[in-house]
Parts: sequence; C-alpha cells; structure tokens
Amino acid sequence: MASYYQRITVLLNPCAGKQNATPARQVADAFRAAGADVDIRLVEGPAIAREAADAVRRGSRVVVAAGGDGTVSGAAGALAGTDAALGVLPLGTLNHFAKDLGIPADLGEAARVIVAGRTRSVDVGEVNGRLFVNNASIGMYARLIAERAAVQRIGHGKWLAHGLATLRVFREYRRLRVAVRSGKGEGEKGERGKGEAGSKGDGGGKGIQIVRTPFVFVGNNEYQLSGLELGGRETLDSGRLHVCMAPGMSRGGVARLIIAAVFGDVCTVEGFESFTSAAVSLDAGVARLVASIDGEAVTIDNPLACRIRPRALRVLVP
Repeated sequence: MASYYQRITVLLNPCAGKQNATPARQVADAFRAAGADVDIRLVEGPAIAREAADAVRRGSRVVVAAGGDGTVSGAAGALAGTDAALGVLPLGTLNHFAKDLGIPADLGEAARVIVAGRTRSVDVGEVNGRLFVNNASIGMYARLIAERAAVQRIGHGKWLAHGLATLRVFREYRRLRVAVRSGKGEGEKGERGKGEAGSKGDGGGKGIQIVRTPFVFVGNNEYQLSGLELGGRETLDSGRLHVCMAPGMSRGGVARLIIAAVFGDVCTVEGFESFTSAAVSLDAGVARLVASIDGEAVTIDNPLACRIRPRALRVLVP
C-alpha cells in the first residue's frame, strides 16, 4: 500500500466543483479510512503546478490533484517525466480525465485507489511547452471558455455564464484561417466528412493544409465522436494526438455537428475532418491568440506546436 512507503501530498482546490466544495477534513477522513495519513494543502490556479513541484522536491512520491480537470492538468504538468505518481480525487464538474482512467467518483473509493498504489503510465499532450491531459483547442470553444469566465467575473453562476457565452459566440460566429501541418507517420489515420475531397487518412500529410475553420481541436489520444461515449477515450497510451476541425463549415453546420454528436455520427457531417498524428502545428497568422487548454482559457503565442509525450505521466488507477 502507498501509505507504508510513500509520502502522499494532496493539493486540494477549494474552488473546484459546485458551490459546496469538499472540505479538507472530509478528504483527510477518506484517506484515513483507506489507511493513510496525508499532507493536505489548499491551493488553486497557477500555484497548483508550483506546489506539485515543491511536493516532489520535499520527497512526496505521490501527489494528489483534488479538484477538476484544471487542477489535474496543473499538477500533471509538474509530475510528467518524473518518478512521482499522480493521484486523482475527481471533485470537479466534469472530471473527464478521471472518467477515462476509470477512477471512481466517490471520494472514499477514489482515496482507496490512491492508497492501493497501482500505477499506469499514460500519454500527455504538449502545446508550446505547456502540458495538457485532455485537449487543447483554438476557435469557438476557446472563445466560449474566455467569454464564460468574463461573465462569471461579473457575478453570474457557471451554467448561466456558459449559456450566455454560447449565445454570444454563435451570434458573433467566425472562422479562423489556420495553416495546419502534420507529419505523416506510421499508422497515421483519419476521417473526413462526406463533403470533403482528399484521401482518407492523409491527415494533411507532411505538407501544409490551409483551412478556414470555426475550430481546431487537439486531443490527447483519440476521442469518441458520437453517441453515449461522446467525449470519452478508449485509451490514453496510443502515442497519438487527435486533431478535429471543420473547414468551411457554416454556423448552421456547427449546429448540425453538435446534434450529430449527441444523436448520430459526427464523421457523417459534411465538412468535418479528423485525423491522428504524433505532432501537429497550427499557425493562425497572428502574434498571439486565445486557446483552451484542459478547459482553461489562456493567451498563447502563435504558432502552436503540439506533440504527444508517450507514457510520460505515472497515474494511480484502479
């Protein structure tokens, strides 16, 4: 068990999840019931990565991200490439990374997974040197996240802010002109919407594809694009990025794409493209632009250099 030979530090984000955040005492009790005493530190925002790195320097071999995907991403950025393992307490709203790893949503069960100490090495993505565990994107979704944060700052709740931001982004619909370059490696594969020319699986080849698209999405491993498993990933160690975009797609086309994602197959929508690659670069022709990285809006230098880091992160799993 991890408690007998490893020092466990828990980084608890007090702002994660819904209004009634999980108190530190409840987290401590969950670990104590699982057989471990832990060092709990309240931390949020950019300080998460710094605290995770400090915990490793202090001798922690297990650093637990207690919060949502943003908290997990911040901690993972400091742990990737080290011998320390990441534990996850999924206390956020969506918890995509935890779900894809099969980590239970229940606090007590998740603590027992961490104390049991079984590790698995998984891939992480990287954009301009910044790590992501789920995805990075530019365009509509990044604008939506930035707008939502702005609305929340004036006092609205998260879901109302999300709705207002969605309306604003659709009302001011626009496409980015992006140069997409993907090195074509062994095992390259891809899918195009029914209206697109080009050979299946070329993924842009080794050349540059110039597109006008409402978004470019880059996932850490391949995402499910339709049905009940929408947004999930079957594996986190394939060593591939998943790139999705919609060259030329109209506002109505994006609406149809969303409907198809829930009720049908995204890949049947005219104009939709996706492919996998070990690396991809995106050049939007500006000095800096807003991107979404693991659900957080950030301003980032252009162009964006994205790559996969195979099995760079050790994670505690069931």
